Order: sequence, then C-alpha cells, then structure tokens
Amino acid sequence: MKRELALARFGERFDVLIIGGGATGLGAAVDAAARGYNTALIEASDFAKATSSRSTKLVHGGVRYLQQGNVSLVREALHERANLRRNAPHLVEELGFICPVYRWLDGPYYFAGLKAYDVLAGKTNFHASGYLGRDATVAALPNLKRHGLHGSIRYFDGQFDDARLALALARTAVDHGAAVANYVRASAFVYDNGRVCGALARDEETGREFEIRATVVVNATGIFVDELRRLDAPGAAPLLAHSRGTHLVFAREAFGGTSALLVPKTDDGRVLFVIPWQGHVVVGTTDVPVETTELDPAPTREEVDFIIAQVNAYLEKPVRRTDALAAFAGLRPLVAGNGASDETSKLSREHVIEVSTSGVVTVTGGKWTTYRRMAEDTIDEAARRGGLPLRPSPTASLPLHGAPTGVLVVGGDDYAAYGTDGSALLALERADPSLREALDPRLPYTRAEVVFGVRAEMARTVDDVLARRTRALFLDVAAARAAAPVVAALLASELGRNAAWQTSQIAAFEQLLAAEAAAIG
Repeated sequence: MKRELALARFGERFDVLIIGGGATGLGAAVDAAARGYNTALIEASDFAKATSSRSTKLVHGGVRYLQQGNVSLVREALHERANLRRNAPHLVEELGFICPVYRWLDGPYYFAGLKAYDVLAGKTNFHASGYLGRDATVAALPNLKRHGLHGSIRYFDGQFDDARLALALARTAVDHGAAVANYVRASAFVYDNGRVCGALARDEETGREFEIRATVVVNATGIFVDELRRLDAPGAAPLLAHSRGTHLVFAREAFGGTSALLVPKTDDGRVLFVIPWQGHVVVGTTDVPVETTELDPAPTREEVDFIIAQVNAYLEKPVRRTDALAAFAGLRPLVAGNGASDETSKLSREHVIEVSTSGVVTVTGGKWTTYRRMAEDTIDEAARRGGLPLRPSPTASLPLHGAPTGVLVVGGDDYAAYGTDGSALLALERADPSLREALDPRLPYTRAEVVFGVRAEMARTVDDVLARRTRALFLDVAAARAAAPVVAALLASELGRNAAWQTSQIAAFEQLLAAEAAAIG
C-alpha cells in the first residue's frame, strides 16, 4: 500500500469517491472495490485517527442495547460479529466475560438476559452462557471483591484491535484495486450542472491541490460528517450529537486472571467493561455530551475519577489514578436528528444514510461491529444514486488482508496481528538484525514494525506509528514517550526527512502525550 501510487492515480475518473478513512469509510471502500467499482478514498489525517482507534475494543452485539430492548440491533450486530470473526481471524478473538452477582435476585435476571444473548446469536454463538460459583468466579478474576459475592454469570463475546483492523481494511481495498491515501483533505465539492461530481483535494504534506472526479461521492467522515455536509449545503441541520468516551489502561497484574469483567450498572446507568487486551487491561467507558468535535479529545480528570470509583466498587484491592499506564478518549457520532434527547447514552447507535439534493451520499452512526453492514447499505445507495451497474456485495464472506487460510499464522506470536504479513516482518529482521530490537523494553513492538508501517501501511508520523501501527500510546504513555526518538529516526531514514523534521515530530508527539498524561498524573 503506497501513498505515492494512490496520489498518481487521483487523476483518473472514479465510480465512487469516499471521503473519510475510519471504520465506515474504509469499509465502504472495501465494499465498492470488491464489487468492481473504480474506487478512491481520501482521509484528511491518518486512517482511524479519531473515533475508530479509540473504541472499547469489543466486537459485540451490545449487552446494553439488549437491556434497552433494541433486539434488532443486537441481532444484526451478533450476525456481523460472526462475519468479522470469520473474515479476520488474526484480529478478532473470543473472550469470556464475568458478570458478578452480589444479590440473589440479580442472578436470575442476568442469567435470563445473557441466555437471550445466546439465543439471538444462534449458531454463531461462541459458547453458551452459564453460572459460575463463588470460587470459580474468584479464580477467573482474582481481584474481584469477595464480600457479598455469590457467584457470577459468564458469557462470551469478541474483542479486536481496532486500528489494525482499519489498516487491514485499507489494504483489502487496495488489494481490490482502490486508490487509497491518508493526509489528503477534501476542501470543497466539485459540481456539474448542480450535481456533485467530485471533490477538490489538498495533499496535506505538500500543499498541492487537485480535483478528484467521481460519479458518486460518499461522505463517511465520522464525527465530522456535519462539517462536510455544510460544504455542500451550508444550512443543513446537524445529524449528530457527540459524546466522549474515556478509557483507562492498567497493567494486567492490577486485576489478574484472563477473563473480562462486566460491571452491569454504573452511577450514570451505563455498563462498564474491564478487558484484558494486548497484555494490559482496558477499563471504560464514560458517556459525556460534548458540543465540539476534536481529532484528539483528551480524557478529563473527572472522567478518570469516575471510572476508578465505579470499578473500585468491584475490586478487592482498589486501583488509583497513578496506577494507570495510559488513558485515551474518543467521540461517538450518535444519530440525533431534530428533537433528540440530550442524554447521549440513549441516542441511536444505528446508522443512517442521507442523500443531499446535489447527490452527496452521507453515512453516519453505527459502531465498529456493524461497519460491514453499514458499508453494504451505503454502496447499495451510492450505486443507485450514481446510476452504476447494480452488483451484490460480496463482503459478508470476503477475507480481509492478512487473514490466514489455515491454522498457522506466519510470524508467530510476535506478529500474529499481521496475519500472513508476519513473514514480511521476519524477512525485514533477517535482512537487518537491528530491526529485531524492541522500541522500548516495556512494549511488545520492534523496529521492524516501524519500517513495515512506512513501506506497507502508509505510516507518515511518529503518532501514526505509536498510536495506530503499534498501540504503544494506548498501552503505556511513558514507554511511548521513550520510544518516540527511535521511531522518528527510523521514519526519517525511510521517508528521507532531515534532523529538523525529527525534532518537530518528537515535539508534536510530546504535545499529544501531555493531555493524556495530565489526566492520569
């Protein structure tokens, strides 16, 4: 996946131009390209830079939505969970969740709800939910509060690496002929007799502007869809309300065990998850309404304290703010519409598709688990509106880039998330043994991953590498800070940048770290 090759192709006439390189846009690019449409995708920053790399790392039906009675959404999400597990087995895995019971009356209630979850999953269910006694529950979660504990209900769901899945989607789209590039911003639409026929784009690295022409244009910019809609229709009413979700990351030893914890009800009426991930534990999330959109929203002290208070109510040995190794926040694009509730936790997670009078197709809402269905619906609508030959979507059974065809994942445990690309990383190590070195002793990442990120995954900045090609920023702030100079030097060597560029990259990354560190310091 080469950025320069995509830039060279943008002079073509495309069937579909997708603006936005998060889960929704990348999924749409895969769907369109796999149908045989000549497809382009541009992203103003990096792939999955905003919401799509800041999720709770779950591929799930949504226990909370079942509790709210949204059965259709849960059923659809569980169906898509199965598709994603099959199509990207190197990135999605099953995980056992413990829902503790401290009041006898809660046991039958939780058991009935999670059995309904099993029923909705049908043949695609990972394992049946079941009751665990007190001793088995403590064995599964050693730091769970003992006092008053009767037992638990254990159920199974999926977890994944969101940013790496986004990269797999980008590479899958390219594998099927799409022209895909990050750091290319759409600054205006191009019209022909009142119909949108493309976009004016700007290469954010060079400042060069150019037009990209397409039969139909899709706005899949996530939390920024309203901003792009107003480039086409300045008076357009907003589609979205936004909320901020914050997560904390701790060492695995702070919780123990290999199971996840479901806190069934927090003080604000949500559920809270404690999830083993990447050798650490992710705890979240919050739901705080916000008025403005930000590419890098910072966690607040209040949200951090809220999460700690909620989880400590379930822990034998409490955790403290200073125990957190990292914190991250993302904004949710919640479908609001006129007259919607101000309570963002009650707003819709289902996606909507809107077509403007000039023909711009906008898709928004949804969640990672249902990205493929969103993409299919979007390209169905885009093909109809653009008069393209109608072709069915093949993506329900389309393996994503890197998906192994057998049980062996080339590259072993170190590079398992790369799937079949693991062999390419091992080849880099053989060619240059220095690339076997870790970026930092506290991180499970090597210098080979930086080089591979540049050569094959369009990494352009220190943030690209430490936040999304690896997940260092989301695992350990101090380790990510220590690794930044090494990453900057490797990037400079690969991209032909000078010492001043390296210094500016480190400074920019330090600025990004500062807000996160302040929330947990």
